[in-house]
Amino acid sequence: MIPMTQALQGLANAESQFNTAAANIAQWPQTEASGKTPATDTVDLSTQAVAMLQAQNNFEANTKMIKVADQMDQTLLNAIG
Repeated sequence: MIPMTQALQGLANAESQFNTAAANIAQWPQTEASGKTPATDTVDLSTQAVAMLQAQNNFEANTKMIKVADQMDQTLLNAIG
């Protein structure tokens, strides 16, 4: 059960990382009518995009970990019963 618990925690961490990156992107300033962005720009979109991709990869890896743990449990139950 430990791998399953770790994978579930990993899913929660990936979701949190993804939500943080999405919130940071949502704060990206809108372009003014003059075509210029405000000087208060503090969000690096490339960094946030990388963070979102990392979160996606982490989510997929933890999902695969859950599938493997489930297969291991099934194999064990089949061997016992």
